[in-house]
Amino acid sequence: MSSGSGPEQIGLRYLSLANQVRRIVDEHMSGAGPSLARTKVLMVLGGHGALRQAALAAELGYAPRSVTQAVDGLERDGLVERTSDPNDRRCKVVVLTPEGRAALAAGTAAGEDILRQVFGALGPGQRADLDALLDAVEAAATAAATATTTASAASAATTAASSVSRDVPHGGRPHRVPRA
Repeated sequence: MSSGSGPEQIGLRYLSLANQVRRIVDEHMSGAGPSLARTKVLMVLGGHGALRQAALAAELGYAPRSVTQAVDGLERDGLVERTSDPNDRRCKVVVLTPEGRAALAAGTAAGEDILRQVFGALGPGQRADLDALLDAVEAAATAAATATTTASAASAATTAASSVSRDVPHGGRPHRVPRA
């Protein structure tokens, strides 16, 4: 690592390393049971119990269609069961099966094992430093996301205002189209 690296190079290195660790964790988990992505779905269901698919999608931050595809696969493998919501027959409720609970336990154990290997290679002081640095990166990312959202909203408002002003003639009143 060079001490002269700028924020862009460090950011790209962080993203590359995070992707590498995610791949390693996913491969390790898939060898023992469900993948990282599937384990995330099982974890939400394990923590919340039965959930409507829409609530599961919201909890995961996924598009409803993505959750439907994930649940289809988990149901096919016998890890979840999907039933009609007794309060609204149009909605589907998803719940873990006993096999799903076993798969969740296996996936969680495999994920924890590989993370212990990766981050256990660091000493306690290094882990504490990394934890503090990750807090700082998270705060900066949150601030950047907020600034980006605010800038996007302001840009959209400016664009909307300019398109309205183009539709209003010089006199300030909107142009009316005569009826035929």
